[in-house]
Amino acid sequence: MNYTIQNALIPVSDGYEKTDVQIVDGKIAAIAPALEVIGTAIDGRDRLLLPGFVNAHTHSSEMWQRGGIAPLPLELWIAELYDFPPIEPEQVYLSALGTAVETLLSGGTTVVDHLVLIPGRELETIAATVRAYREIGIRAFVGPLLQDESLPASIPSGATPREYTPYLRETEASLELMQEAVSQFHRPEDGIEILAAPTGMQLCSDALFEGVIELSDRHQLARHTHLLETKAQQILAQEKYGCSAVTHLKHLGFLGARTSLAHCVWLDDADTQLLAETRSTVVHNPLSNLRLGSGIAPILKYLQAGVNVAFGCDGSASNDSQDLLEAIKIGTILHNVTDFDYQNWITPRQAVQLASQGGATGLGLADQFGSLKVGKQADLVLYDLKNLSLLPRTDPIGLLVLGRPTQVVESAWVKGKQIVADGRVIAIDLEDLKKNLFECSQWNCDRPSKTVQQVESHYRSVLNLPPL
Repeated sequence: MNYTIQNALIPVSDGYEKTDVQIVDGKIAAIAPALEVIGTAIDGRDRLLLPGFVNAHTHSSEMWQRGGIAPLPLELWIAELYDFPPIEPEQVYLSALGTAVETLLSGGTTVVDHLVLIPGRELETIAATVRAYREIGIRAFVGPLLQDESLPASIPSGATPREYTPYLRETEASLELMQEAVSQFHRPEDGIEILAAPTGMQLCSDALFEGVIELSDRHQLARHTHLLETKAQQILAQEKYGCSAVTHLKHLGFLGARTSLAHCVWLDDADTQLLAETRSTVVHNPLSNLRLGSGIAPILKYLQAGVNVAFGCDGSASNDSQDLLEAIKIGTILHNVTDFDYQNWITPRQAVQLASQGGATGLGLADQFGSLKVGKQADLVLYDLKNLSLLPRTDPIGLLVLGRPTQVVESAWVKGKQIVADGRVIAIDLEDLKKNLFECSQWNCDRPSKTVQQVESHYRSVLNLPPL
């Protein structure tokens, strides 16, 4: 657990400097040139050392559906997702392993997993996911994806009355499940935390949100949910509450310094001000927002208003990848077309800060990790600057964020424990993982979806689209 990284390149205010970094008992003990070697010496020459990034929103078990859902907007995409046959806990375990590996090898040392649960086998689902993350050694926040309303409730009714369809699990049962998940799996000292993570206002009652808030307060849990991802959700919030979803969540007491909100595409200026006032975090998922046609979140406006922002990949069925560097690149340059004043554009260094410190801040733990500072836990990543995709020698962070880096992570540490060495995740045999993922899946193209057909006409009428 003790290391001395020697002669690594780190960013400083006026450029870069070569320095040594001592890691003692899982924390950064010193940063300075020519330090005495403590523990194992790590050669940092021609390598860039950065704090690990946070994959601040994903759904690991969606790995089994990636590449398999046609281009559809979120509400219809979810209907298609629901039509896939249930997976087994062993598949959940494998997809969590895959998510962790892809996150680590693209610079992430923390994953926030908004976990889709197998009906009737919810605790087994959580256990399989936690087992995978613990074996890999990545820092993980697992949020059982809770809801108490069925899929049709997520689409605005418009002028069409709709029958109430009960969800398979009642509100109280979901809260009991959440309590049991905390009792069995919440182990912050081991790097595994349970999140209080209702699905979103479109599929959750106020009673569920209130119960989750009480649980999070009682157990000091971070909170997480989807928020105003689509235009349909903006319309739905006005139908349900007569006000913005952000205003309603503030009224319920859900917002706060340990609350992160995925997407936030359809917020207005008043919503933005509320997020800034409550110190809530926006998790930017640019790839899934584009893939599902949800829109472009006004991230530059959020940053100008003082809202904390982090990056997420979102699930592999709506992004079809867990490449965190790709999400950071798109999330950085996408907004150049939304504001002609280039002084407001996100710089590569700012992007790195959002991906690391921004992610830690959204979990309420920026005092523990997310930056290269003495006393912080050593969640660190060492990048190989001799890799072809990081050449020629110009600006290392510019190349990392704006380029197309591949296989550039040489080493990574979580809480001072090395979990990637020589570009390989230490805990697993990657060939075995690939073999298992291949054998547990099958080619499944162009599947018709009965559920999509049931809701598509209504969805099109609510959004004023021409009938089919």
